[in-house]
Amino acid sequence: MYKLARPFLFNFDAERAHGLGLRALELAYRTGINPLVGRPPEPLPTSAFGLDFPNPVGLAAGLDKNGEHIDALLSLGFGFVEVGTVTPKAQPGNPKPRMFRLPEHQAVINRLGFNNAGVDALVRNVERARRPGGGLLGINIGKNKDTPNEIADGDYMYCLARVYPLADYITVNISSPNTAGLRELQEEQLLRRLIGTLREEQERLGAKHGKRVPMLVKIAPDLSDDDIQACARVLAELEVDGVIATNTTVSRLPVEGARHAEEPGGLSGRPLMGQSTTVLRMMRTRLPEAIPLVGVGGILSGADAVTKMAAGANLVQLYTGLVYRGPELVHECVEAIRRRKFAPSRGNMPPTV
Repeated sequence: MYKLARPFLFNFDAERAHGLGLRALELAYRTGINPLVGRPPEPLPTSAFGLDFPNPVGLAAGLDKNGEHIDALLSLGFGFVEVGTVTPKAQPGNPKPRMFRLPEHQAVINRLGFNNAGVDALVRNVERARRPGGGLLGINIGKNKDTPNEIADGDYMYCLARVYPLADYITVNISSPNTAGLRELQEEQLLRRLIGTLREEQERLGAKHGKRVPMLVKIAPDLSDDDIQACARVLAELEVDGVIATNTTVSRLPVEGARHAEEPGGLSGRPLMGQSTTVLRMMRTRLPEAIPLVGVGGILSGADAVTKMAAGANLVQLYTGLVYRGPELVHECVEAIRRRKFAPSRGNMPPTV
């Protein structure tokens, strides 16, 4: 069904098509025709962060900023859906146009800038969600554009406290390239201060609510080797529950000369696959095995999902791949990971003749 809808959606500006696609998906869910949109996979139980996921394929943050379509998205067969990024106060984001397709590269550039209705609106939406199929919910939190980095911990703490009772896990986004100065929070000293403060708040909230909600940190693909080493050291010392690798890239090397390639913002999709997987692999070698990793960036096929798992991911996430492949990609990725998981080892394989 998506193959038929895609040409229609691609006639519109990318951000408008984004909204139309979500509304169509919501309508399909509410009218019961969502099985025509995508085939939910059979369960592939996977554990990470102390949580049990129906399968290891999730939706990355950014598609559903305000948590308005949680049930419809879970009905596609995702093992988990991450909503946000959400900030304390509502903000419009950057001026439009701010989202661009690069079809020849199966890529998207966006500079949305944490456009969202604020954390209170998201909380109301999450409270109404039924979460079908046992899929889990992650909530991605950030800071408002006008909040200086020196006091950014206040924004993150406010959001953490508001969403803590409702989330299965929470992601701290310090890696979007579309909020000026945000990525500076990945620098070693600022990172230590911010994540240390949030870890203390996480433990306090856990005692208050009688449950421990895992807290993950989402990093950029543009970190240097030294930055990755420092980031891994801090996150290991502070015993974060997990790391998401990676966000979008500001690099344009893979798409030089393409229409829209010079637009500012984060590049996602096929061109990000190699870069994000390299960072994922480096983080895996530098973090304790006890800290799980989520691989995201450039997954457009089941083989891509398997590549992320082979590089050290415990779970994977999709976003831009859905723009180009549609919901069928969820099923394809789960089945590819299933085949990898249950493939006979070479030692058990029959001899070839």
